[in-house]
Amino acid sequence: NGKEIEYEILSAFQLAKTGKNYVVYTDNTNDEHGNLNVFASIYYPDDDSRLDPIETEEEWDAVESALASLK
Repeated sequence: NGKEIEYEILSAFQLAKTGKNYVVYTDNTNDEHGNLNVFASIYYPDDDSRLDPIETEEEWDAVESALASLK
């Protein structure tokens, strides 16, 4: 709809398991329980305007494991 939204990047990393780059980001809003809304996508270093969704459960598990190791 043409509305611009600013996001803050929390982490960016590449997973050897998938060979893909991922970015984890937030719009600094909270859900109904007060938790920070956090999103993750596949990104392309050569095309900073392109984000793709993470579609498989295996990929989500790998991303969640990578994030847990960053704590």
